[in-house]
Amino acid sequence: MTPRIGFLVSHPIQYYTPIFRELAKRCDLTVYFAHRQTPEQQASAGFGVAFDWDIDLLSGYRSQFLTNLSRRPSTDRFWGCDTPDVAREISEGRFDAFVVPGWALWSYWQAARACRRAGVPVFVRGDSQLAGQRDGALRIAKALIFPHLLRRFDGFFHVGQRNREYLLHYGAPPQRLFFSPHCVDNAAFRAGSEAERQQAASTGTARAGSKRILFVGKLVERKRPLDLLHAAAQVRRHGMSVEVAFAGSGELASSLEQFAKATDLPVQFHGFVNQSEMPAIYASADVIALPSDGSETWGLVVNEAMACGVPAVVSDVVGCGPDLVESGATGATFPLGDIPAMAKAIEAVLAFDAPTMRDRLEARMQIYSPVRAAEGIIEGAISLCGRLLLN
Repeated sequence: MTPRIGFLVSHPIQYYTPIFRELAKRCDLTVYFAHRQTPEQQASAGFGVAFDWDIDLLSGYRSQFLTNLSRRPSTDRFWGCDTPDVAREISEGRFDAFVVPGWALWSYWQAARACRRAGVPVFVRGDSQLAGQRDGALRIAKALIFPHLLRRFDGFFHVGQRNREYLLHYGAPPQRLFFSPHCVDNAAFRAGSEAERQQAASTGTARAGSKRILFVGKLVERKRPLDLLHAAAQVRRHGMSVEVAFAGSGELASSLEQFAKATDLPVQFHGFVNQSEMPAIYASADVIALPSDGSETWGLVVNEAMACGVPAVVSDVVGCGPDLVESGATGATFPLGDIPAMAKAIEAVLAFDAPTMRDRLEARMQIYSPVRAAEGIIEGAISLCGRLLLN
């Protein structure tokens, strides 16, 4: 059986493109976009600068932009994507399965409702985790509402351990959960970083001396970039020569610069870096650090770094921790906000045997890959469609 699958996402996203390309090799795929993001909206989403991604996000699979009727078009607001045309696409599409990436946009609910009417099994593939939830009334409300919400979906693709735990916590049936791991374009990142290292070696420009700790992401409070500078300062006081590099922009940039200047800590600020330039940034690093709080439901920059052969140090509430970060092998974790523990984790990872560590990272990335993600979606679609037909 070659399933016909529909997939709705808010807008072209660099992390979905390699999955769509792999899916297109394995099924009859149509991808729908609810919104066409502008460079200015990218800036308002927290990137700090207006830009367009400098890689091709649309080739290799069939796609279509829906008409967004929202009065205030946006991917950051529930009502920012209003695409009633998706109902017609689903009713006429003869899909065996349809996938949405969550429930945070009205367009996704429009698709789910249309699937119900057309008798098309609807799946959700998200990355929510329990660690990122708020306390108090909101948690209680979720406990009451979410079990009913999840019943609106026929199947679930979980991207990792904590996402699976989240779905089970709210009552998703275990037999309707399928593993479709979070991933990036591993091959492109690996090739780009290897080319950068080879060029640096051949030209004699390879960095020597200090070990480099890399932070990639928006410079905002929830990602706790200042924790990294405090930890790096401790590592230096312990006698290890390290420097820090930030690839990203955001509201905390000036605070980070002031701290670096006051402590005489070597820090390089790259600002916003587009996708094609990221492999070179990773190639220059010895470890990536992600000290974020629980709102970091995964942390795909860790996938990017590991695809480039760079281990990770992450807080114990970052979503990808249980899946990607194996202590003593691919990185280390530390309790959120514990600066001394973070410093020790960085020191431990910087002492790894590089060849052995890179072999382990490559093995891990073979699991968390676009191929495995696509295979999981195909498996779920075929499996669940068969069960529903039998019922």
